[in-house]
Amino acid sequence: MSNKKNNKKEPRGCGCSNIPISLILLVLGGGYWWFNHQGGFAISKLLPQNLPIAIPGLNSTPAELEPSASPESPVTATPSLPNAPIVQPNNQTTSPTPQAPQTTPTPQTTPTPQITPTPWDNKAIRGIYISRYQVTNNASEQKIREEVRHYHSQGINTIIHGVWGNACTMYNSEVMQKTFGYESCPNLFRDRWLDWLIDEAHKHDMEVHAYFEKGIKIDKNSPIFDLAIERKWVVPGVDRTYPGIEHYILDVEITEVADFFRDILVEFVQKYPEIDAVQWDDYLGYHAELPGKVDRTNKLTTFTQEMIGAMKQANAKVSFDLCHHNPYWAKTYFAADWEKWNVDRVFIQAYNDKNFTEEVNYAQKYDGIAISDEQLHRLPEVIANTKIKGILVFPNANAPEDTASKLKEELAGSRE
Repeated sequence: MSNKKNNKKEPRGCGCSNIPISLILLVLGGGYWWFNHQGGFAISKLLPQNLPIAIPGLNSTPAELEPSASPESPVTATPSLPNAPIVQPNNQTTSPTPQAPQTTPTPQTTPTPQITPTPWDNKAIRGIYISRYQVTNNASEQKIREEVRHYHSQGINTIIHGVWGNACTMYNSEVMQKTFGYESCPNLFRDRWLDWLIDEAHKHDMEVHAYFEKGIKIDKNSPIFDLAIERKWVVPGVDRTYPGIEHYILDVEITEVADFFRDILVEFVQKYPEIDAVQWDDYLGYHAELPGKVDRTNKLTTFTQEMIGAMKQANAKVSFDLCHHNPYWAKTYFAADWEKWNVDRVFIQAYNDKNFTEEVNYAQKYDGIAISDEQLHRLPEVIANTKIKGILVFPNANAPEDTASKLKEELAGSRE
């Protein structure tokens, strides 16, 4: 039996014509899915950038493409397929659209009204004098603090309070105890009265100047009068500078006297380190009508320089101020050549209304002027004088609260 060849021809090619269309679509769809999720990253590296993916029969029309992120960063859109995730070509994340800087709006605040300082407010020193017995007579802390607030409300920024007078202190002093056997002038003071005064004043940006009244002079009411006569501490003669009272002058050329004043001043600025200034007046001087032709000017200058130097060494921040006659009058009639004393500030006394204009001319050259309540009517012209840096008011009636009220009335009248 002979073998015969099979007449059937083998198919050529892939045989796609015999594969169902549904199977082809399934393969193409699965391949597209695999390309996007598994192999797209590796293959896409071989393709040009921004090249759209073209699949026959599945390409979307341009109207179906999403817009680019921004003109500055063009991104080729991806076809939208049902239930298919959108992936950018080259698997890159689209850069965010640049946004303009966000600025926080500035909150609108109501401007604080500006208070224009008056000529009175522009004075560096606006002080009022208070007698050494004014608040030391058993005054409570509350009373002292209330008084300070009252003066502040009247436009006062400096309280000049007596702490010494008639050769004795208004506070307990070890120097007084050691020298004379008692601690202070006879009075009913609270031990901390000056501490309260300084503390309350500083809360209101006010200064406190400790006033050494009567300076180196005493009268017969001084607790040391008999002892001073016995020790021969006084200059011969009687000082009748002011009518109605006879003064005796302690001789600072005597070593014990000079040491006593120096030690008192040093003790004070150490006991009250927060005091702003100490102030002495025209009683730091020798009246020219004392008997004998003795020129004590140079001796007084040496004493004062040494006393101020010792004070500064003990507490350098305390100012040594002087409320005295003009330099010509002081040197000629009181042996007080204070321009050589190394003082910090000088206020010219202008208690004599007849010579007021002349005293103002002197006051313009120094740190201010001192007037009494009898010169309050002069206040408007003094305030208006821009060359006057400071004004001190010394009430004659020993009623500083009343004077402060009158002072405010004068100020109110000058502004109308």
